[in-house]
Amino acid sequence: MIRKCLVAGVLVTLLSWPALAQDAKTVISNASRAMGANNLKTIEYSAIGADFAIGQAMNPSAGWPKFIDKTYTRAINFETPASQVNRVRVQGEYPQYGGGGQPLIGEQTQNQIIIVNSNTPWVQQLEIWMTPHGFLKAATANNATVKSQTVGGKKYSVLTFMGQNKAQVNGYINDQNMVEKVETWIDNNVLGDMLFDAVYTEYKDFGGVKFPTRIVQRQGGYPILDLAVIDVKPNAPANIQPPQGQGGGGGGAQAAAATSQKLADGVYLILPAYAALAVDFKDYIVVIEGPQNDARANAIIAEAKRLIPNKPIKYVVNTHHHFDHAGGLRAFVAEGATIITHEMNKPYYERIFSAPHTLTPDKLSEAKKKPTFETMTDKKVLTDGNHVIELHRLQGNYHNDGLIVAYLPKEKILLEADSFNPPAQPNAPTPAVLNLNNLNLLDNIQRLKLDVETIIPVHYPADSRKVTMAELLRAVGRAGSSN
Repeated sequence: MIRKCLVAGVLVTLLSWPALAQDAKTVISNASRAMGANNLKTIEYSAIGADFAIGQAMNPSAGWPKFIDKTYTRAINFETPASQVNRVRVQGEYPQYGGGGQPLIGEQTQNQIIIVNSNTPWVQQLEIWMTPHGFLKAATANNATVKSQTVGGKKYSVLTFMGQNKAQVNGYINDQNMVEKVETWIDNNVLGDMLFDAVYTEYKDFGGVKFPTRIVQRQGGYPILDLAVIDVKPNAPANIQPPQGQGGGGGGAQAAAATSQKLADGVYLILPAYAALAVDFKDYIVVIEGPQNDARANAIIAEAKRLIPNKPIKYVVNTHHHFDHAGGLRAFVAEGATIITHEMNKPYYERIFSAPHTLTPDKLSEAKKKPTFETMTDKKVLTDGNHVIELHRLQGNYHNDGLIVAYLPKEKILLEADSFNPPAQPNAPTPAVLNLNNLNLLDNIQRLKLDVETIIPVHYPADSRKVTMAELLRAVGRAGSSN
């Protein structure tokens, strides 16, 4: 009897597969016909709206900083496949709050070209396959399955296929056979398996093709793009070519090998790009800043331990929670280091450090260690009786509410992040529009009565020159004056 039931169950399962496959094909066919996707080879749309700088919020509870897109045009060739975006953006918030390249002076032109080949990262390809018509084409090519789902009282047919990063891609088809939402998950150095979704509403007909006139993309729980579509050109010429001398697909950049400079007895500058300091305390190492990602953090860890052998890294000082300055913290936690950060960041870090990192497992997800923290408000001092590191929160800062600088009084060295990013040339003239963060840094140095000779910008200049207080004074129009 049991055997008969098992056989019957297998037969039911086998018989259900063609039905499920047919259901998915029917849903795709109906949506493609309703949206005009069947004969759509290219599409170009123009819009106005806003984009947002992910991971650059003023504090852990705020949304991403906003920039205005005065113009936005995207062309997609579904057959190549390829995508090209051209936009002109301006500052979106006054006064400026948060990072992402603020303040943006004047207009900024941005162009992005993606030509899919075998080396093109999946996250870039999603710019094509998460569009409404692109999703239907990808669902067909990847043998999507379908299920019915009710969300907020509304019924959807949800098409699902597996992306190249082994994460599901889900498309929500409404009762009008329109693609209303596409969602998937991508890896983020800080947030782990991060939800990435796009919502499409207010469809209109453009030459027989239905296209949304409102597009909102979200990552990390907040919008990264919000567009009002003005015009759509189905099957417009889209001969997208790679920039001269470059491939169009992109690829993962390799982390640059760490180099170092001895700044003083037991104090080392680790370069290139995002700088860090390693300080030799009596029984352990203090590293100031764990930036970018696992690769960069591991390079800093290895260089610190080479410079200061046979001692553990006990502390990593985190200047602020922006993704490019916190992306390497997980590697330090895996190393056993305690994070020193502003108190506002602790609940945020505790939450996100527990998030899964299954798409791209990192050092901490393999080590499975829990983070430990020491927090501060306005000031904290680390010392072993020889070295002294003063940590100060910058008051009134426009970049981050919990922004910390590290000051070494004996060496007269100040490490700072994003308050002063030196120009490419050491003798650059004072800019016509002064940077509020530069002014704020100088105000805090004067308020705290810090005797600074050398500045270590985490965003270190490409020529690896020594940055002095004179450069900051010149940047704020006070060249020749003292602190």
